[in-house]
Amino acid sequence: MDTSKLTTEQPSKYNDLEKMDTLKLLTNINLEDQSVAFTVEKAIPSINKLVDVIVSKMKKGGRLFYIGAGTSGRLGVLDASECPPTFGVSDDWVIGLIAGGDGALRKAVENAEDDINLAWEDLSEYNICDKDVLIGIAASGTTPYVIGGIRNAKQHNIVTGCITCNKNSPLSLEVDYSIELIVGTEFVTGSTRMKAGTAQKLVLNMISTAVMIKLGRVLGNKMVDMQLSNKKLTKRGIKMIMDELGVDKELASQLLLKHKSVRKILDEYKTKFGIDNFI
Repeated sequence: MDTSKLTTEQPSKYNDLEKMDTLKLLTNINLEDQSVAFTVEKAIPSINKLVDVIVSKMKKGGRLFYIGAGTSGRLGVLDASECPPTFGVSDDWVIGLIAGGDGALRKAVENAEDDINLAWEDLSEYNICDKDVLIGIAASGTTPYVIGGIRNAKQHNIVTGCITCNKNSPLSLEVDYSIELIVGTEFVTGSTRMKAGTAQKLVLNMISTAVMIKLGRVLGNKMVDMQLSNKKLTKRGIKMIMDELGVDKELASQLLLKHKSVRKILDEYKTKFGIDNFI
């Protein structure tokens, strides 16, 4: 495919950026960003279909995998890494892989994204199988690392999806569930870490959050399964207990110190115990 024809590679509609003052630069970047949420809104029906199949697979013991390169890969790893602390799931429920390995999170690994066999090698280390779902993330929709991983997954009867920012890209044509976010040209020509990356991040937020809610990892509107890994989160947990049970801070703190789980306290206290039995 001639990548010069991709929407994400077309020239910015802004010229002479170096001549703009700071206020003008920031204002124009923000104007471009304002269109991203509306683009994502148009893709909600496609996102809905993918979320539902992920939930179905994960209820049967499957996992969710993301693969990508560069910014797209980093966004996938970020989303996956935030699921355990936010929703209290094990770190093998949602797995993000980036071309070049974890070292590529900080520094580009030369030619890694051009290796069409590398993604499947990476995925095979996790024993990916037909219980799982694989989402390829690539703004261009042409990244060999991602396309190669998707093709191999399909050969093993694994459900596939993608998040891309070009219409009818090679990647979109390979997958079972395609999410296309046509955000248009970037403020800096070809800099897909900007609008394209923002759109991808929004969709990843939607996918992982919706999946976890439907898997029961949120109660009401609260992260009751979050890992209490620092003082801020512990205080948040205490506040949840105070609000839900109508108890004071001292008692909420005692309950959390003993049981180490907001969900356990809310579930078991409400249904099985009185205060005297539970503290």
